[in-house]
Amino acid sequence: MSQGFEGRPLPFRLIPVIDLRRGQVVRARAGERDAYAPIDTPLARGSKPADIARGLLDAVGGSLLYVADLDAIMEGAEPDRRSLEAVHRACPGTVLWVDAGFADASGVERFMAGGLGRPVIGSESQRDAQLVRALGDRAVLSLDSRGEERLGPDALHDDAQIWPGDVIVMTLARIGTGTGPDLAGIARAVSLGTGNSRSGRRIYAAGGVRGPEDIDRLAKAGAAGALVASAIHDGRLR
Repeated sequence: MSQGFEGRPLPFRLIPVIDLRRGQVVRARAGERDAYAPIDTPLARGSKPADIARGLLDAVGGSLLYVADLDAIMEGAEPDRRSLEAVHRACPGTVLWVDAGFADASGVERFMAGGLGRPVIGSESQRDAQLVRALGDRAVLSLDSRGEERLGPDALHDDAQIWPGDVIVMTLARIGTGTGPDLAGIARAVSLGTGNSRSGRRIYAAGGVRGPEDIDRLAKAGAAGALVASAIHDGRLR
């Protein structure tokens, strides 16, 4: 149970985010990944992943960090192990959720063998639901969308029986835009995730969080937490 922004207890987890590109942390905006530039933030000097990760965690506390490896997602590259290892050294005890465009079991197993974090399986990288089914709770599922378009197989978005215990509702077009989170999408996922035989799923929002008011709205909608970057860098969430 974490402390709410207005002093009341909330079962809500704020998860800082770093986006990696060519060994640097970049500033994400609207999911237009080719246009992301190295980050400029008051939380750290430069854009080295370890420094940015430490700055984010110091700003909001917690022991969980989400990492999007954009080279792996966009180009099929291997996960950026050097950056992930640097983050591990700088942030001991921190658990990493890593989205590196995982699309097959062999790639996931190689990553997990290195002990660098828990894999995030993005729906945008999947041809079917097989990998999500096979991994179960060893992985996190990210339900990706861009605007009104759902990315990846419909089964992943519609069949909550497939979902693991931790599910992210990733609205790419809202990332870094300050337009507010996708409350309707969160409410739908919460309803699907609790309306079947398996209970205890945790739904996390990603994209558009502006500040404490959005955190409160998401908590009331049933979200277990939110992935946030811009609002922390800009000082709206500390």
